[in-house]
Amino acid sequence: MKRERSLWVAVGLAAGLAISTLWPHEPLHAVSNDRSSKFAIFTTEVAALTPMEGVFVLDFLTGRLTGAVLNNTSGKFTTAYFRNVAADFGVKPRAKPDYAVVSGRVQLPARGGITPATGAVYIAEMTSGKVAAYTFPFINSQAPVPPVQMGILDFFSFRQQAQE
Repeated sequence: MKRERSLWVAVGLAAGLAISTLWPHEPLHAVSNDRSSKFAIFTTEVAALTPMEGVFVLDFLTGRLTGAVLNNTSGKFTTAYFRNVAADFGVKPRAKPDYAVVSGRVQLPARGGITPATGAVYIAEMTSGKVAAYTFPFINSQAPVPPVQMGILDFFSFRQQAQE
């Protein structure tokens, strides 16, 4: 009886290992974020096939979104990105905008020789009642390259604009 149990345990282990080897693997994607009353910081995926991510900061006081990608080989920030989010949302100079930020994944086609990153940045602004989707090009460089302006994909309204 003890021998049969050992045999079944061995068969179960072998079957479990065989199934786990043949089962399709899905990569784990994690992003992180944090915020204060003056800024938000978050990460997003840059390229699905290479484990790279970008880190972005949205300064609530200036409405400027900046980011950079840490190169896996050199260990240096080699690509920088920027965008004037306040201008995109039409925020007036003395206004106090209220932003919310998340990142996500997209699969956009390459255009004009530019490969877009697989990460996107979504920003909502309360006074305008809009959400904007931003993208940026995937640039894998070991040497620093000049900062690149992020592109805006689209807007949608989640409520009517606030009246002042």
